[in-house]
Amino acid sequence: MILRITKLGEDILRQTAEPVAEVNDEIRQLANDMFETMIEADGVGLAAPQIDKNLRMFVVIADDDVRRVFINPQIIKTSEELSDYDEGCLSIPQVYETITRPAKVTVQALNEKGRPFTLEADGLLARIIQHEYDHLDGIVFIDRGDKDFAEKTTAQFKKRLERAAEKEKAKEAKAKKIAAKIAAKEAKKAAKNS
Repeated sequence: MILRITKLGEDILRQTAEPVAEVNDEIRQLANDMFETMIEADGVGLAAPQIDKNLRMFVVIADDDVRRVFINPQIIKTSEELSDYDEGCLSIPQVYETITRPAKVTVQALNEKGRPFTLEADGLLARIIQHEYDHLDGIVFIDRGDKDFAEKTTAQFKKRLERAAEKEKAKEAKAKKIAAKIAAKEAKKAAKNS
C-alpha cells in the first residue's frame, strides 16, 4: 500500500522515534508498504517517521538493488574519512544540499525476521543509512548543512503547510454550506409533501 509521506514542518519529523517492541507480521507489512511508497516516490531510503509512524525503523535500496530493513538500528562506528554528497529527501521535495558525512559506517539492527545483523557500509549505502538514521532522532539533512539555508527552507515549508491547512478549512466550510443547502431543500420538500 502506498502511504502518505510527511513533509518538513510536521511535528513527527522532529520527534525521537520509539523502539519497535516486537518484530511481527504488522511490522513486516509496514516494511513492505514503506518499500512500495519509497519506490513509487523514486527514493532510495525511507524512515518510519516519514510515513507518520513514530518507530525506529527504516528501509533502504542502494545502488546494489538489495532491499534492506533496519529495525531498532544503532550506528556503532563511523570512519574518520568524510565524503560530500548532494542530498535530497522525500520529506523535503526538490531541495538539495551538499552534506558532509563519514564515508563508512558500521550499523547493528534487526531485519524483518527479527534477526540481529551487523553491516559495514561505504559509499551511497553508508550515506543513506546515516540520512535515514537521523530521521529516527528528529534530524533532517538540512540540519547538517548551512544554518541559514536550513532556516529558510524550514520557513518555506511551514508556509506551505499553513496554506494547505487554509485550503482544507475553506474546502470543509464549502462542503458544510452545500450540505446545509441540501438539507434545507429536503426539509422544504418534506414539508410540502406532508
